[in-house]
Amino acid sequence: MGQRTEDPLETAETPGGGILRQPPAVWATAGASVVAFMGIGLVDPILPSIARGLDATKSQVSLLFTSYFLITAVAMLVTGFVSSRIGGRRALLAGLALVVVFAALAGTSDSVGQLVGFRAGWGLGNALFVSTSLAVIVGAAAGGSAAAILLYESALGLGMACGPLLGAVLGDASWRYPFFGTAALMAAGFLCIAVFLKEQPTPARKTSLLDPLKALGHGGLASAAAAAFFYNYAFFTVLAFTPFVLDMTPYRSGAVFFAWGVLLAVFSVLVAPRLQRRLGSLTVLAGSLVLLAADVLVLGYGNHTTAVVCTVLSGAFIGVNNTVFTELALGVSDAPRPVASAGYNFVRWFAAAAAPYLAPKIEEWSDARVPFVVAALAAVAGAGIVVLRRSALVHRAQEEAPRHAAEDGVTVFAN
Repeated sequence: MGQRTEDPLETAETPGGGILRQPPAVWATAGASVVAFMGIGLVDPILPSIARGLDATKSQVSLLFTSYFLITAVAMLVTGFVSSRIGGRRALLAGLALVVVFAALAGTSDSVGQLVGFRAGWGLGNALFVSTSLAVIVGAAAGGSAAAILLYESALGLGMACGPLLGAVLGDASWRYPFFGTAALMAAGFLCIAVFLKEQPTPARKTSLLDPLKALGHGGLASAAAAAFFYNYAFFTVLAFTPFVLDMTPYRSGAVFFAWGVLLAVFSVLVAPRLQRRLGSLTVLAGSLVLLAADVLVLGYGNHTTAVVCTVLSGAFIGVNNTVFTELALGVSDAPRPVASAGYNFVRWFAAAAAPYLAPKIEEWSDARVPFVVAALAAVAGAGIVVLRRSALVHRAQEEAPRHAAEDGVTVFAN
């Protein structure tokens, strides 16, 4: 019981309505969010195929992730500035339009350099869309912020699960088809939002470009961002480097990462909240990071079957971490939720950009096991920050959380 009184991450339940009883605008935004999150893992099963098709090295192909997330990290300083001035609906449509254009262009690439550049543009559009989508869902959802956040987490999990599967099915014919398929799906999402979502009012207070950086002056938020930075390094080592280690056909690799995504979704939406209520959020987060480190280490040193099992199992730990880190970013500081989350994401997505590039380089300098050792150490470092900075991370103004979540929305991208 003592742990619950210290827990900074409780989510208020709101009576009335439910996750399935939502207006068309919410379902349109959530559906487009599924496709947006699919874009993260879409290229996983086809990374080896892209490398062969464009005569590129592992580290060159891994730049597909690096350019995507590097632009995403920087865009976190811009998306709040833009959406607070043009409104949520226009921001969503602008982001979707960018994704449609750059995803289609990616499918026409003749070199890995072109493909990396188009993925960067795709990342800008995705950042603009996803950073605004939860705020829109929270504002339009029935049942309050709790139902809206659960719906958003469900969309994230479904997208992360289905992205590799779509990449495998379309990529088995050609590595270009998944990019064209994503462009078509996002175009459908654009039309649905244009039809069903009404114009959103602009916030009374405009967000400046420096507000997210100023928010990081809060010790708790800075600690959460630092822990998430190391966690994301481990996460994206699994996501971006493991396909090369498994060296499977697109169908087999897609099946592995589909199972990974299913576990991610189940543990994110169903298991993590129960563990938090039982053990306390920070205890769950530190423990899950240590378990992820152990899993990644075994993945690197095991045989092929062990690597497959550990890849799938990592989805469970990643799902738990995603949920707890998301809620931590919401409630640990007194900054407005979009501003705090933008600063938090600005820090952590740099690790998502670094890991896909560094892991193949580390393999070139040593062997295929060492990148997983580095990833395991990064996860342990994240757990260490959670433990050492516990007093800063338990700060909250709990009575303010439901009101802020409903008024401000949340700009937590792809967890």
